[in-house]
Amino acid sequence: MKPKLLLVDDEEYILRQMRWSMEADYEIFTAANEAVATQLFEREHPSVVTLDLSLNRLRSDDLGGLRLLERFLTSEPATRAIIITGNNEDSNAIRAMRLGACDFYAKPVHLDEIKVIVQRAFHLYRLQKKIRMHDPDASDGFDGIVGRSKPMKDLFRFIQKIAGSDIPILIGGETGTGKEVIANAIHRNSPRKNNPFVVVACGAIPENLLESELFGWEKGAFARAHAPKKGKLEAADTGTLLLDDIDQLAKPLQVKLLRVLQDHRVERLGGTKTVEVDIRIIASTNRDLQRDMKNHRFREDLYYRLNGMRLDLPPLRDRKDDIVPLAQHFLRKSSWEHGKPSMSLSADAESALLIHPWPGNVRELETLIGRAVMLSPCSVLKPSDLGLSFDTIPTEVNLKFAKQAIEIDFVKKALTRNRGVVSRAARDLGISRVNLYELMDKYAIQVKHFKEIRNGKTI
Repeated sequence: MKPKLLLVDDEEYILRQMRWSMEADYEIFTAANEAVATQLFEREHPSVVTLDLSLNRLRSDDLGGLRLLERFLTSEPATRAIIITGNNEDSNAIRAMRLGACDFYAKPVHLDEIKVIVQRAFHLYRLQKKIRMHDPDASDGFDGIVGRSKPMKDLFRFIQKIAGSDIPILIGGETGTGKEVIANAIHRNSPRKNNPFVVVACGAIPENLLESELFGWEKGAFARAHAPKKGKLEAADTGTLLLDDIDQLAKPLQVKLLRVLQDHRVERLGGTKTVEVDIRIIASTNRDLQRDMKNHRFREDLYYRLNGMRLDLPPLRDRKDDIVPLAQHFLRKSSWEHGKPSMSLSADAESALLIHPWPGNVRELETLIGRAVMLSPCSVLKPSDLGLSFDTIPTEVNLKFAKQAIEIDFVKKALTRNRGVVSRAARDLGISRVNLYELMDKYAIQVKHFKEIRNGKTI
């Protein structure tokens, strides 16, 4: 069966030409107005759509294509949408990309070019579908990132919308929330995925070395410059550059970076020639840059250049539904890395994890699990193995998650007593099997972990 492609344009001859050039490869549907396009989309669920911005010949400022774009991607976020238009205003391209378009093509239409763009859109769609199908953590996340909570699902949908564009992205969030992981996921889901992903830790490099690290140097630029060297900006050409802890950039370097963002050109230290670069910039910070602007610590013009799209990562304490799946993921990962047998968490350990405040966020959780895997002689980790206590519930934990901790404890103990027999465990708990399966699904509890243990081995 051919993949489905929906073409939307108010010029019939363009639809005919595009259909003729691509009908050998795709099952093609065409529409010349919003009503027909909506009807076809809802009936056929195409993987890729092309949209003309203006579908009203009498009013070129009536951007029906943007309305369709928003409607389609709200309904099915995985759809790849390409804007094809004779309206070349940059503001319209930016609006389309912010709504989630994966590409923007200006008329006149050259069939060979548009065929390549459509092929790339289908490739990205298939790639993302494959990730969702085959990633062992796909049910709990996106592109290898574990996250089943609503804040993370919303974040994953947003990443899918913006990954295909080149708009600069500013990622905010507390230390340890995974800003570099998210930046890498954006890169891996973008058309630049086969090109470099370069990270510059602005806070980890001394100020007097950061300029040469970013811009590189020519021979003789300073005493130890015995040979020319590319900087990170040149190294990231055709790819993505992550400027981690961008708030640590000194004012003079902020000015130089702003010039690169404006001109797309780099001049090495001690050099006179400029080199053109094609880079997608992602910046991250754990500070309030708007406050830093008011305090004259960060340039306002640079902030607005970097803040094409804003992503704020939730702290782990605000995504409690992810804590147990994340802990289990890190258990599998750490056990494999250290060549240890598979390990699991006791009900009390999971409850202790749920009520911990997590000031260090996901990084703290990964470190804690890794240490427990290394040091514990047991295959089932208890709160003491994690360095946590379940004796008292902190006053700052809210009632909802205290209730969750108790539910997890009761369900796991019932399954343990009944050796994984769900009907018996449900009877012990005084609930139906359907209710028990719902709780097990809610807390990612798997029956196989509660099978009968004989001779010290799980069977």
